[in-house]
Amino acid sequence: MEAKKSPKADLENKKRIFLQIGLAIALLGVLAAFEWKTYERQVYDLGTLEMDFIEEEDIPITRQETPPPPPPPEASTELVIVDDDVEIEDEFMVDVEATVMTEVKEFTPVVVVQEEEEISEEVIFTVVEDQPSYPGGEEARIRYLQENLRYPQMAREAGIQGTVFVTFVVERDGSVTDVRVLRGIGGGCDEEAVRVVQNMPRWNPGRQRGQPVRVQFNMPIRFVLN
Repeated sequence: MEAKKSPKADLENKKRIFLQIGLAIALLGVLAAFEWKTYERQVYDLGTLEMDFIEEEDIPITRQETPPPPPPPEASTELVIVDDDVEIEDEFMVDVEATVMTEVKEFTPVVVVQEEEEISEEVIFTVVEDQPSYPGGEEARIRYLQENLRYPQMAREAGIQGTVFVTFVVERDGSVTDVRVLRGIGGGCDEEAVRVVQNMPRWNPGRQRGQPVRVQFNMPIRFVLN
């Protein structure tokens, strides 16, 4: 009797497919073996902690002893006899009884006149008892500056504005001398400020102990464009 074989159980037709799959798996295994890398493992030694046991020493507490103060000296009971036989050369007569006939000398008090120290004319003060002042007061000084100050054309064209600080000396007679610029802004404003101060009228001079003295005076002059 001839055995019949089912076509599904026949593996002959699938033999080639299984062979190709096996070759592919073997090839992948070989490639993986070639690409496999290994690294040397490094062992790190953290060391060992060694602790030395140190015995605590008992330090005795010492107290600084100060020597006692010396005893006070004993009071001396010895009596020292001083010779009081001293001769007095000048003898003073005091008359405690006054009568009508007693002559009384007129007492004239002694007046000590303290001469005032003269102040040298060359000394220039910065701070005095009475500071110099412009005649008419502060309002008159501001009005003088507004009426006589001319804005320089160069500063006007360049747009220069600011404050010029001028220093000068008010003499004993009130005149203004030694006019200088402490801090300027340029553009002709410094020269204009000096010119206006030099043409000022006489000031009321400063006084020290009632005497007119020379005083250094500083004045700011502001230039502002309208």
